[in-house]
Amino acid sequence: MRTMLRLLGPALLAVLLWRLPKSEDVLTTMASASPLPIIAAVALNFVAIQIKVQRWRLLLRARDIHYPMRQAWPAFVSSLYLAMLTPGRIGDALRARYLRHDLGTPYAEGLASVVVDRIFDLYVLLGFVAFGVARFSAVLSGDLAIVTWGGFLAILVAPLFLLLPGTGDRLMRAVFTRIGSRVGSDAVDNFTESARTQFFRALPKAGALTLAGFSVNYLQGWLIASAMHLDISVADIVALMAMAALLGLLPISVSGVGVRELLFALVFPLLGIAAAVGVSFGLVLFASIYLSLALIGFVSWQVAPPPTETSAK
Repeated sequence: MRTMLRLLGPALLAVLLWRLPKSEDVLTTMASASPLPIIAAVALNFVAIQIKVQRWRLLLRARDIHYPMRQAWPAFVSSLYLAMLTPGRIGDALRARYLRHDLGTPYAEGLASVVVDRIFDLYVLLGFVAFGVARFSAVLSGDLAIVTWGGFLAILVAPLFLLLPGTGDRLMRAVFTRIGSRVGSDAVDNFTESARTQFFRALPKAGALTLAGFSVNYLQGWLIASAMHLDISVADIVALMAMAALLGLLPISVSGVGVRELLFALVFPLLGIAAAVGVSFGLVLFASIYLSLALIGFVSWQVAPPPTETSAK
């Protein structure tokens, strides 16, 4: 069932391509793109990774965990490879195993750093999504509006259960108990305390680094739009990419394939651009950012593979 759900996105993309009036324009538009801006967009992936690794190390330092860059970088990037292949990027949790292996950090502490890392991404994304929803409110009607606003509210509320004492503690105990009987209450308390400490102590600097990371991502989108000779504003690019990132969190696809292209096919005609061009833009974004990151992670995975269960203890 999980596999079938992940295939819904690609299936959606296939149906979209089949129903486009001029589906051949998708390949034509992609083939006409200038290579240099796309190469620059791909190169910026390394900048984005560096910013995210630095933010992760900052969160760990809030708990007096000092992870050297030479170890944190391959651990982050190797985990990124698995994250890019899993819905919602749950593969990021593999970083906890690297921390356990390299520093002897308890799994609860390592997992807390990964969760807080994602919370910063989600809350900053919400701000950009709100901007995008306001900008493209005309196309967000019916089921698409329900999905978008539902995802918005879920992201807004869900982290509060972890960050605020009381209900969050009981919820975490229930989750850890569900994971396995070996997880005791001490590990649960360690996880929640670590997560809250990391979030509130690192809030200013981690928030700034998160904004910097998103800025790099949107700069990549602008470079790709320029390469494809699209007459589209920076504000529209930011709004589109933010909304696509939110919809890409749905567990029906990997890296938002299909969902992102459908959104662009709906919105681009409002900008006076053909739907097929919107699909092309989504596919080039996917190749330049997501596939490139997966390739970087794959190489790192070969150099620094995940520690085995035995070596991680």
